[in-house]
Amino acid sequence: QKYGYTHLSAGDLLRDERKRPGSQYGELIENYIKEGEIVPVEITISLLKRAMDQTMAANSQKNKFLIDGFPRNEDNLQGWNKTMDGKADVSFVLFFDCDNEICIGRCLERGKSSGRSDDNRESLEKRIHTYLQSTRPIIDLYERMGKVRKVDASKSVDEVFEKVVQIFDKEG
Repeated sequence: QKYGYTHLSAGDLLRDERKRPGSQYGELIENYIKEGEIVPVEITISLLKRAMDQTMAANSQKNKFLIDGFPRNEDNLQGWNKTMDGKADVSFVLFFDCDNEICIGRCLERGKSSGRSDDNRESLEKRIHTYLQSTRPIIDLYERMGKVRKVDASKSVDEVFEKVVQIFDKEG
């Protein structure tokens, strides 16, 4: 908020769409999430674009977005480039780097109250496999472009937040 960004979480948009009565994608999204797999790009892009368009329609000054959890693979990246070419510029990628076991432990703890179907060890291990195979190469690509800002996310919440503030102070 301090920097004028609207936060959009790809995962939250997908989970909301999954719960929306009458959604044509609800069951499909649930199956992908439960298996720790990446939802087809057409669905995710349409939800992100709709949220961005709605935000800007309500207030044309709100044209900076922090998109959380996207792109997750090459297909996502190509879909983004095709759909958003000339409409959006990726200033930088904020990469929260954290050990797999710490991530699993945090998600299992979250799972005690989150109600998320993917907050269990089996789904989390599948998600890590998917991350290593599909997402990490996208981060590496942005890193080669000089667009990655890395944060050691194994630190405390306050230490991580402090680093994020430093990055946004510098990047605007």
